[in-house]
Amino acid sequence: MTDASHQAAPGRHLVLAAVFLVAVTMPLSFTGPAVATPAIGRDLGGDLALLTWIVNGFMLAFGSTIMLGGALADQFGRKRMFRIGAISFTLTSLAVALSPNVLILDFLRALQGIAAAISISAGFAAVAQEYEGADRTRALGLLGTGFGIGLAFGPLVTGALIGSFGWRALFVATALAGLVILVVGVPRMRETRDPGAIGIDRWGAGSFTAMLVALTFGIILGPERGWDDTLVVTLLTGAAVLLVAFIAIENLQTRPMLDLSLFRYARFVSVQALPVAVAYSFIVPFILLPARFIRIEGMSELEVGVMLLPLSLPIATIPFVAANLARWIPSGILAGLGLLVAGAGVLLLAFVPVGGAPTAFILPLAMIGVGAALPWGLMDDLAISVVPTERAGMATGIFGTMRVAGETVAVAVVGALMAAFVFGGLGELPGDVAPHVASALAGGSLDQAKALAPSIGHDTAMAAYGAAFRNTMLICAAITFTAALVTLVTLRSRKPRKAREPRMLEIGA
Repeated sequence: MTDASHQAAPGRHLVLAAVFLVAVTMPLSFTGPAVATPAIGRDLGGDLALLTWIVNGFMLAFGSTIMLGGALADQFGRKRMFRIGAISFTLTSLAVALSPNVLILDFLRALQGIAAAISISAGFAAVAQEYEGADRTRALGLLGTGFGIGLAFGPLVTGALIGSFGWRALFVATALAGLVILVVGVPRMRETRDPGAIGIDRWGAGSFTAMLVALTFGIILGPERGWDDTLVVTLLTGAAVLLVAFIAIENLQTRPMLDLSLFRYARFVSVQALPVAVAYSFIVPFILLPARFIRIEGMSELEVGVMLLPLSLPIATIPFVAANLARWIPSGILAGLGLLVAGAGVLLLAFVPVGGAPTAFILPLAMIGVGAALPWGLMDDLAISVVPTERAGMATGIFGTMRVAGETVAVAVVGALMAAFVFGGLGELPGDVAPHVASALAGGSLDQAKALAPSIGHDTAMAAYGAAFRNTMLICAAITFTAALVTLVTLRSRKPRKAREPRMLEIGA
């Protein structure tokens, strides 16, 4: 075992380059398939419910295992887990490209999400061991930039690949990226692990993963099966029970996977509003708009990539500006003002009519992109700065988990809202077919909706979709504005007041 304090290996910059490529590839792995889903549906067929899991399956698997991936890397070695994750990601990406049907593709996408979570958590931990002080800050900042680049150009790259070679080329490209990561990064990476690791919090990991899966499945199935359906009620009730069990388990652990005592710091709780707002203002449009642009507005995949540039490009540039401004303006103020701009953009987006000019999307998407980019580069530092220094590592882990899991739940919630609003706008339909029609139309699939209910006119269907999109975006804007208010009120000072340590014993502190 190599101690983290030892001098970094000569090839550490190649290690950084490999993990940088991971950071670029990961966002491409969930935004790219959002653009590719209509093309996959045209090629492989499949029910719309199965097609939605092309994105949802990856995000759910990634969000529910990223915290476990970090624990595995600490216990068994960062290099070992990075290698396992990179090999698994490469193989599953290639397997997805060869998928014969949507069901198998969905299953492989879930495995790809698990592999991605292991790769990125182990990779970030490995880079943190290779650099120290200011060099570490710059290295981790570069990885954040890589993630922004993947988001910024992912839809455009995806559109170009699909337009030239078909949807399978997207996953071949990610497999090739995985191969480069294996060849360049793994051989030069040192093996490091946490010397204080005493085992994996299996019960905590299992209960958290089961809770997130049950909650997400329950929210997704609710609109189609009905909220009083036995399975839906069982899933949502089970999620609540598992959450209680997870909290109890973590409070009993000597070294918990998630140190819940950090939630005793009010400012740390307030910081969690930031990823929630970014999820509803930025991630949700990023996932919803490709379906609208392709299925409703009739654009090509390449046109979608161009249309999303005003939304995505700021993430690759604005965080640098925000980091510099934070020297003079408190990060909480910057983040809150950014959320106000993003919320205003979502509000404008809500009123862009179906069939409107493509240029009508430019201002709202640019406002969302710039507004969300301001807190994007400040959130992690805020999560660390509002807790005592010795709790910084765990604070980062909790915040990262809340961020990814929150995005997964946000996408599921917004899908349910879209379906509910469409259902309310369709008028009288046979009870057994109405939920299926609403789910199809919420996903932008006019053809499937008309096949299920031929009596629905084109204008009625378009009007129902437009109203549902508008109402859903209004709710997302309200959530964003609320989070902005919380941020501006609770995180406005440059330095937090000295937190009073809780009187009760903190297990695992």
